[in-house]
Amino acid sequence: MITVLIADDQALVRAGFEVLIDSADDLTVVGTASNGAEAVELAAARTPDVILMDVRMPVMDGLQATAEILAASPTAKVLMLTTFDLDEYVFGALRAGASGFLLKDTPPADLLAGIRVVAGGDALLSPSITRHLIEEFVRRPPEGRVAPPALDALTDREVEVLELVARGLSNAEIAERLYVSPATAKTHVARLLMKLGARDRAQLIIVAYETGLITPQTPAA
Repeated sequence: MITVLIADDQALVRAGFEVLIDSADDLTVVGTASNGAEAVELAAARTPDVILMDVRMPVMDGLQATAEILAASPTAKVLMLTTFDLDEYVFGALRAGASGFLLKDTPPADLLAGIRVVAGGDALLSPSITRHLIEEFVRRPPEGRVAPPALDALTDREVEVLELVARGLSNAEIAERLYVSPATAKTHVARLLMKLGARDRAQLIIVAYETGLITPQTPAA
């Protein structure tokens, strides 16, 4: 059973998500929070598998709450909820350690699927979200960036896989592009996570852009 914590400042939204999630046989809600501070407390007390976190909340916003939760429990999975695809906090959410994000008007089946994806250890990032992440990264001044890890330890194939991950491709799509099995693609991604000290695919994407491996002007492979 996948346990879920819901953090949103709108009572109707929390109630709607709770009914939807509890309707799934493999998901259950273990708590709801109306602000980021409550989310931090409940996450520590109930250790949910996935936390649905609204970006904008009173008392403490979703970014700070995410950072505090992951500082205390690095293995926690946070799925950010936002109203707009171009939310200005997307980059900050991923840098804080979120495993991805969904729009609040996402179809119910997609929301449930997204929770399962994040619980399974994958990042929930579509190619369109990746483009917004790139654009936000490019707008930021270099002095505001953290020095990225070196890519010297990676093999040529791993660098190739990292570039495809950064373009938003799934393991299945990477396998098709490189003419390898999905299992082999998954192994390459796992090695990237280990070598680069990244917690999920979202952080791999950030590494790819911070190291200059690819830029918004780089043509698609």
